[in-house]
Amino acid sequence: MLCRSFAVEETEDYKYVVVFSRYQGRLLLSRHKERRTWETQGGHVEPGETPAQAAGRELWEESGATGFTLTPVCGYWAADDERDPGANGAVFLAEITGLGPLPESEMAEVRLFDAPPEDTTYPWITGPLWARLGELGLWPGMGG
Repeated sequence: MLCRSFAVEETEDYKYVVVFSRYQGRLLLSRHKERRTWETQGGHVEPGETPAQAAGRELWEESGATGFTLTPVCGYWAADDERDPGANGAVFLAEITGLGPLPESEMAEVRLFDAPPEDTTYPWITGPLWARLGELGLWPGMGG
């Protein structure tokens, strides 16, 4: 699996969104009902949605966030290998100010972390993107 990040303005062709969420200074991750691993909030951009709208919707659906600001961070491309056309995603940083109950969804729970856990759902995507957040100075202690 491959994942490369790029400047958010390099394309408008986004199929997915990934949201790195901070609540009370800690990383907020979700766990899917069918998995034991932890993941950022995110998913598909629906027809007629902008990436920012999709990020806000997915953030609420998968975490219960009721108040937040979203900041675009970068874009990414992920694929199985160099021959695979892959797909683009938009990455956002969410500063959550209000957290309500988890809505009825595919998510089982949310949890706060001081650092990214070892057991993430999509490590080939979230690992490089966490590093990118650190390189950009958006989340101290992450990445380069």
